[in-house]
Amino acid sequence: MLDRITVLHFSPTGGTRRAALLIAQQIAEQVEEIDLCRPDTQAHSFGKDDVVLTAGPVYGGRLPALMAERLRAYRGEGARAISAAVYGGRAYEDALVELDDLLGGQGFRVIASAALLAEHSIVRPLAAGRPDAQDEAQLAAFGARIAAKLEQGDLAAPHTPGNRPYKEWAGMPTAPQATEACNACGTCARECPAGAISAENPAQTDAARCITCMRCVAVCPQKARALPAPVLQMLSQKLAPFMEKRQENELYL
Repeated sequence: MLDRITVLHFSPTGGTRRAALLIAQQIAEQVEEIDLCRPDTQAHSFGKDDVVLTAGPVYGGRLPALMAERLRAYRGEGARAISAAVYGGRAYEDALVELDDLLGGQGFRVIASAALLAEHSIVRPLAAGRPDAQDEAQLAAFGARIAAKLEQGDLAAPHTPGNRPYKEWAGMPTAPQATEACNACGTCARECPAGAISAENPAQTDAARCITCMRCVAVCPQKARALPAPVLQMLSQKLAPFMEKRQENELYL
């Protein structure tokens, strides 16, 4: 086991972070975290002796553009990297290869990749409870295999699936709305990764800036934010077929 690993994560509702840590904790004794959801994260350069696990959620088969933008502030300078694309049970499509390409372009050496399951951030019954106990055991074992590869000095890059050019994804044309239960506490505005919610009037959301990450829904102490009911119903119907079969993590070493 290594001494230290840094985890860069963009995890609006917590599932991506949780999945990433299940791997990282088996690689190094000390795990340092950098939250890419925070707009005040500072640019940083790593070095060839560093190990960095970068994890992001999958939106429409792609990485969130906001995550990609913030990740470009971090330079690898030869640091060894593990990539993880975390999806809610539908498909991860081009997100993992996109993350590998982005890390490579920033000077990281990707030596392991994974497409991981976490509870869907909008349609919660999809991949509900993931990562579960079975995932925990699998990801712990994968982390141990990565640690062994690092200790052996093996820098071979994994072959991860995906298409180039990546699929087009323009985002969802909707945003969570405040309900009558909103007491304007401002938690959603403070926690919104995109700065899309007015601090003065949290009931106002800039739909053009909103990335539908559902963080505002997850952190609201009054449970006073939700997607419009027709949108949620449409998504639930569209994703219903994916609830019939358990999707498994895909690990590349």
